[in-house]
Amino acid sequence: MTRVTVQHRYVKVAGAVCIAGVLALVVTTLLTGSPKKSAGPGHQVASKNAPESVRRSAKVVHSGGDPSSLVATLTETAPDFSTPGGAQTGTVPATWYGAPSALPVLAQDNGYLEVRLAQRPNGSTAWIASSAATLSSTPYKIVVDLGTEHLMLYKGRHLLMSAPAGVGTTLDPTPTGNFFVVLFASPPSAAWGPFVMVTSGHSNAISDYEESGDAIVAIHGPLGEDAAIGATGARISHGCVRLHDADLEQLRTVPVGSPVQIVR
Repeated sequence: MTRVTVQHRYVKVAGAVCIAGVLALVVTTLLTGSPKKSAGPGHQVASKNAPESVRRSAKVVHSGGDPSSLVATLTETAPDFSTPGGAQTGTVPATWYGAPSALPVLAQDNGYLEVRLAQRPNGSTAWIASSAATLSSTPYKIVVDLGTEHLMLYKGRHLLMSAPAGVGTTLDPTPTGNFFVVLFASPPSAAWGPFVMVTSGHSNAISDYEESGDAIVAIHGPLGEDAAIGATGARISHGCVRLHDADLEQLRTVPVGSPVQIVR
């Protein structure tokens, strides 16, 4: 991974503060911090993006197999349509915190793609013109089971790894839902593991982490909690997912845009 030093702006992760670079997929620095503002039960930050159950068109053609295996990487800021060919409701940025927007494709319909978004609220989707993106595919899928406190890595239908994980506590739970890998961050120290994988998930318990306006869920090293995670997992984080370094290393080949499903 190439590391660059560029102008900084803050990306807040549930359990950490990321300083994101403006170029490529590299975050140059990661600092620790404590959450300052907590949301009430069921709180979610307001957004023009409705949950995918509301945004989903009645007539679509889904991609074959796992619909999240197809990834659209935006080549430009794209208009966001309410339906395929319908009214424009906003735009989808070509980059997010300096990283190219590589978005899972949920459906295709006559030159339009329904894509999952990285922005709040969790579950947001948009219809974009297929001409605004290039398409690729990923065979990988990450599943985090909060009930068993384990993370599973799949390649196609083949289970590559099942690893104990440190997940959110009762007060700051890891959110459930369908997310994806947004970018990789460079760790500030060995305690964070070999890298930090930033997802599209946002905490439902923490609305504003260190006055950033957000709290983003990441997958990273144990932060000194190897013993607590052990072989069975534990509830020890502010919402991020912590892995033993050796297990985190197994996620290095998972490309951005790959689906991350968090279940109870």
